[in-house]
Amino acid sequence: MQLKWRYFVSSGASRSVWKKLHLTCLSTRFFSGPGLFLLLFSLCAEAKVKEVHAMVGNDVELRCVHPDRHHFNLNDLYVYWQIENLRAVVTYYLPNESPGIYVNSSYKNRAHLSLDRMKQGDFSLYLKNVTPQDTQEFTCRVFRESTELGKALEEVVRLYVAANFSTPVISTSGSSDPGQERTYTCMSKNGYPEPNLYWINKTDNSLIDKALQNNTVYLNEWGLYDVFSILRIPWAPHGDVICCVENVVLHQNITSISQAESFTGNKNPENPPETHNEGKVVLFSVLAVLLVVAAVAVILIMYRCRCPHRSYTGPRTVQLELTGESACGEKPVG
Repeated sequence: MQLKWRYFVSSGASRSVWKKLHLTCLSTRFFSGPGLFLLLFSLCAEAKVKEVHAMVGNDVELRCVHPDRHHFNLNDLYVYWQIENLRAVVTYYLPNESPGIYVNSSYKNRAHLSLDRMKQGDFSLYLKNVTPQDTQEFTCRVFRESTELGKALEEVVRLYVAANFSTPVISTSGSSDPGQERTYTCMSKNGYPEPNLYWINKTDNSLIDKALQNNTVYLNEWGLYDVFSILRIPWAPHGDVICCVENVVLHQNITSISQAESFTGNKNPENPPETHNEGKVVLFSVLAVLLVVAAVAVILIMYRCRCPHRSYTGPRTVQLELTGESACGEKPVG
């Protein structure tokens, strides 16, 4: 197989060499040196691109598996993962070579290969803690020394990274009189990639003219997108609008609906709820009733102490009634 590239400058050299070269002519020492990585970036090769999706902060596996899945000797293998458009080495395996020397700083301690699985022909890349910057095209190349460093496998994986946007928050301001201008604002945060934002008329579900809205999209400190939109339209009764934030990678639309009738602006409700005050009134009423009951009970107890209860003694009771004496032993005042 004849491989072509524009030109290759060896590490530490100042002149171009090997404008056209058969790959099998390269020595093993050359393939284990830093110049190899410059060479690999120059190779003109075509491979079918696979697509993989991952969420920000999650781990992902980029598959690169030999179709035969037979046993491989690690001492016979040269495995490389790289991002060609950035000229960045993601990770690699070289026999008797310390790993990580040529790895790009963005992928150190994040990109890993499994030695046990490589013996079975599985050269997949394990990428930890995915970031928005990992939205790249990753190339996997495997060479075997036993075949005079012939290329045994090549795979290209396109990684699409995404993050969910927050539920849009809508606020309103302006006049609540029919025909007067009303301003709606919509904000959604921490999503990826850059979103599309639409305003929709809830009455007939039609898109509102983009000329009436002003969208601002910017990257925040976490490398995620925040979007802010301002819509100005004439106010109308029952004129609710919908703010829709579209994430094209996740094929997802997140929406919120304004409530035209519940416009607050600078107004206060005519009859604000008094739930808290009503609760206080009920509590005081119950306490008042309890105090009255307690007072009555105290009066009864005091009265009973002044006039102790006497048990029925037969005829004496009848006599007291006939003579007009009270049950407490006192004669009535005539």
